[in-house]
Amino acid sequence: MTIILNAKEIKSCVEFNHVLIPIIEDAFKSLALGKTTMPPVLRLDIEKYHGESDVKAAYIEGLDSYAIKVASGFFNNQKLGLPSSNGLMLLLDSKTGILKSVLLDKGYLTDVRTAIAGAIAAKHLSNPDSSTVGIIGAGIQAKMQLEALLLVRNIKSAYVWSRDFEKTKTFVENLKGKINIKINVCKSPEETVNSSEILITTTPSKSAIIKSEWLKKGLHITAMGSDAELKNELDPKIIKECDIYIPDSQSQTSILGELNHAIKAGLISAEKKYNDLGSIIINPNLGRRNNNDVTVADLTGTGVQDTAIARYTFKISEEKGLGLKID
Repeated sequence: MTIILNAKEIKSCVEFNHVLIPIIEDAFKSLALGKTTMPPVLRLDIEKYHGESDVKAAYIEGLDSYAIKVASGFFNNQKLGLPSSNGLMLLLDSKTGILKSVLLDKGYLTDVRTAIAGAIAAKHLSNPDSSTVGIIGAGIQAKMQLEALLLVRNIKSAYVWSRDFEKTKTFVENLKGKINIKINVCKSPEETVNSSEILITTTPSKSAIIKSEWLKKGLHITAMGSDAELKNELDPKIIKECDIYIPDSQSQTSILGELNHAIKAGLISAEKKYNDLGSIIINPNLGRRNNNDVTVADLTGTGVQDTAIARYTFKISEEKGLGLKID
């Protein structure tokens, strides 16, 4: 029997809160411990419409189900009054491959697990007393990354910049009254960096926005926009010059992430090995060593995150008796 869950049912099962943090942390730990089978990302670019579709999957050893996820990002959609992200997840039985559930989440679960991963990176790599954050971008991930960060850090002020100044002002206005912190519109990315102890980049940019000369002691950067070969938000020198570089999956970031651009520029050897985020969660001593370290988390989004959140969603849906059952 297959259970089909619609977006409304899924949102009733998965609230965007701290409960999700250990679920995604466990997924990263499984990846670091080599207990995961995770194929390379399959991506289809639709350049004419500034869009892409990705297929991600992962099996975590010992679990009775695994997920295959299709996610789309069409970045002109806002002009059409449509969300930029969409997609669905399939949950299959690990022993038989039988389809257990179709999760018609419209990209919600991808957005949530991506934002929670950002919070996890900040939790384990930023200075614990960080109180200011800079956000590059003004889309759905900018909003969700900020909300997720508030789960792990006592943020008092946020500074936001995007290429579209009017969009940035609207973004800030929409957040006022919903988030109990001071939110400021910045006129440049440099101003955003200078004002912040944590910096989160959330754009589909294909050219570096953040320059290496802007780095300052103690800064933590979570770069989550570069999830395709041509995407690039950070000056590649940053990967070389930072004190601690942490990929979510180096096999991915060396092809899709910010590390990819540093390798192509000849700044980093393709043979160099880094501790990934799961390793830092397992052993915090591998992460930030002091308050002055500049740390960078390079997040390209992994299939283990999708399997973890799909399984959690399905579990809660069973407890609630939700979904359309089909033989």
